[in-house]
Amino acid sequence: MTGNELIDLEITLLMEGIYQVYGYDFREYSEASLRRRLLQWLSGSGFASLSLAQSQLLRDHTLFDTLLRGITVTVSDMFRDPAFFKAVRTQVVPYLKTYPFVKIWHAGCASGDEAYSMAIILLEEGMKGRFRIYATDINEEVIRKAQEGIYPLQDLQRFTRNYQSAGGKGSFSDYYTARYDHAILAQPLRDNIVFAAHNLAVDTNFGEMNLILCRNVMIYFKLPLKERVLELFDNCLMPGGFLCLGTKENLDHRKISDRYEAIMPRMQIYQKRYERSK
Repeated sequence: MTGNELIDLEITLLMEGIYQVYGYDFREYSEASLRRRLLQWLSGSGFASLSLAQSQLLRDHTLFDTLLRGITVTVSDMFRDPAFFKAVRTQVVPYLKTYPFVKIWHAGCASGDEAYSMAIILLEEGMKGRFRIYATDINEEVIRKAQEGIYPLQDLQRFTRNYQSAGGKGSFSDYYTARYDHAILAQPLRDNIVFAAHNLAVDTNFGEMNLILCRNVMIYFKLPLKERVLELFDNCLMPGGFLCLGTKENLDHRKISDRYEAIMPRMQIYQKRYERSK
């Protein structure tokens, strides 16, 4: 057995152990991405191999949490990809405004930046008191930080530029209070968001939604898991609702593709048909 084959075997055994002990299912994640992140964690762990680390990982929850942070992707930004959020503001929100109340699911919300961005857009578009955002992520520690709504002050200049490019209608400074070297997001933003831990690989849906956003998460999944997650979203999404994916993701050749119309293909924004194609 070659060195690479041995590493692959170690990864398979570790992922099975993690699923059995902690319930996190990474067995259908892309091998290349998973291998890269695991070996990066291993290089700073003090263990010589994943096999030597496995026993302690399965017994020490604190150590496992460090691995979980290494596996899960938590990169985000307020109004990340401003052109996308501008498209949501102009093409999706006018539809949402026709409902007395809407529910939105941000799946894989990481540190909550994009969920807060959506809340700002809806407030600026006159939907105060008429929406609820459910922001979920597999990483419970990240979710706890997202709930706090506290960001390094050095990030606010970048957030402000993104906000303006995304069609912001006011001053971004209205949405936070600066204290020392951090910014605390305004309470009205946090009041409209429910943060919760959720594992797309094994957990069920959140009920009927008007809009679901899952951007740049499924690129780390193998095809069977992608199909399962898309079916999960489809089961949640009401007819006429919207599904937003990441720039490197689309519904081409997916099982649910005939149930959706690409509203803005370049932005990966889809609307669920009122009747399925026959």
